[in-house]
Amino acid sequence: MTSVLRQLLQPMNLAGLCTLLAVALSLRWVPAGDAVLAWSVLVVFTVLFLGHDAVAKRARWLGHGLLALLPLLALTLVWLSPGVGTAQVLLVIWTAVIAMTWPPRVALAAVVLADIVIYLILQRSGHNAPLTVTLLYAGFQAFAALVAHYAMTAERSRDQLALVNADLLATRALLADSARDGERLRLARELHDVAGHKLTALTLNLRALAGDPALAGRTELGVAERMAAELMGDIRGVVQAIRDNRGLDLATALHALAAPLPRPRLQLSLDERLRMDDPERAQLLLRVVQEALTNAARHGDAAVLRVDLTCDTRRGGLQLRLADDGRLRAPLREGNGLAGMRERVEGAGGEFNVRPGDAGGVCIDVWLPA
Repeated sequence: MTSVLRQLLQPMNLAGLCTLLAVALSLRWVPAGDAVLAWSVLVVFTVLFLGHDAVAKRARWLGHGLLALLPLLALTLVWLSPGVGTAQVLLVIWTAVIAMTWPPRVALAAVVLADIVIYLILQRSGHNAPLTVTLLYAGFQAFAALVAHYAMTAERSRDQLALVNADLLATRALLADSARDGERLRLARELHDVAGHKLTALTLNLRALAGDPALAGRTELGVAERMAAELMGDIRGVVQAIRDNRGLDLATALHALAAPLPRPRLQLSLDERLRMDDPERAQLLLRVVQEALTNAARHGDAAVLRVDLTCDTRRGGLQLRLADDGRLRAPLREGNGLAGMRERVEGAGGEFNVRPGDAGGVCIDVWLPA
């Protein structure tokens, strides 16, 4: 119920509802013999207009069919009440919808055809100024189409800016991890080379002192020599631990990449044995997941994208699986996005496979050599 109300309160739907209410109020001037038919046509138009988005998400072709049916209903209402002059406004809100859905040339041809039919209806009914009325509503239609076009352009620009910002945040996270890794490695080397060298010299000097007859039997020298050896072992352990803990935080980068998208939600599963040391390899994985997120949101309307990254012990390397729960509306074909993913993966010596997923969306399998 909340999602339906939220959908109705969107600016485009709210403006459409106000327009439909105005047309409904004007139906009291329709001749009594045509009132039932006029109300039936308006109700059907309203239902199709409000339900178009939900239908288009399930079957795009059916959504286009509904958009093609809407002007026929509006023209029927114009034919039933040519003298009232309010039914033409239904074509204005229809124009705004097709301006965001159909290619510009197709939308323009459909609007011109509808306006020609309106002119013929008004002329046949004996209207005093059919051309003036037609041109007047054509101006409203052009205004509605431009507003819808710029609103859609602004929305796309906002989404692209959010994706670019997420990409920058994810890349920054990888770069910060890479810089920290480099600094840890430098500290480990300095600790091993400088402190280890001096402790070795200290141990040798203590052994030389222990061989001096004047200091023979002094237990302090034995304790000092033993502590120097223990300290050398501790330093070696710390250096080894620093080297073992190196690796990029890929999970943080991936979550930063998915954060701006309201959907799909990212479900991340990383192998505990996985250690990512190569920034270029991490960047490649980041780009593959980014493209999968974009495709799942734009084409599949997916709610969840599951990302599984494991170590391939059989072949050696990394195994990445991406699966969304969206809807595959057409036969799976590789567009520019999937082709770019394949080129990136195969350029790194890996393997790329895309297929319909078990959950109804798309499943992508990527293997990268170690």
